Amino acid sequence: MTRAVLSLGSNLGDRLAHLRAAVDLLGESVTAVSGVYETPPWGDAAQPSYLNAVVLVHEAGATPRHWLERAQACETAEGRMRDPGRRFGPRTLDVDVIAVWAADGTPVVSDDAELTLPHPRAHMRAFVLRPWLDLEPRGRLPGHGPLTELLDSPEVAADLAGVSPRPELSLESMA
Repeated sequence: MTRAVLSLGSNLGDRLAHLRAAVDLLGESVTAVSGVYETPPWGDAAQPSYLNAVVLVHEAGATPRHWLERAQACETAEGRMRDPGRRFGPRTLDVDVIAVWAADGTPVVSDDAELTLPHPRAHMRAFVLRPWLDLEPRGRLPGHGPLTELLDSPEVAADLAGVSPRPELSLESMA
């Protein structure tokens, strides 16, 4: 069984419905879902704000590539259109594989161009670290350290001020 942390984000259309759809599509693999946070867009301020969350997933025999394929399938199902000229552009759904652990608890490290693990920028993203902290207060990003220390770093702390909890929103399915 492998365990993974997936980051969810949406800033187009019914943002909450897109996040809920991802949780539903991941199905029984989901073991925990963070709270929902509203965040300013990262890298391109000329777009709507995001809703972000993090999910923990487990699945017997799942490889890191499996989690990437599941993430991309969720994005496709929610109408994600990639614009190669706008890396940080708006999106209906963004699902990133942040970190993966093997069955024995060893973190998976990969420098594959298609799937770098842990995610190469997760340690700088308050919109990933803060929701993850909801689920694992003693969590650690492999190669970078405890989530609490990462959130206290000057570059992340500056972004953290714009991360607003939305306790009135839930990713529980409406079905």
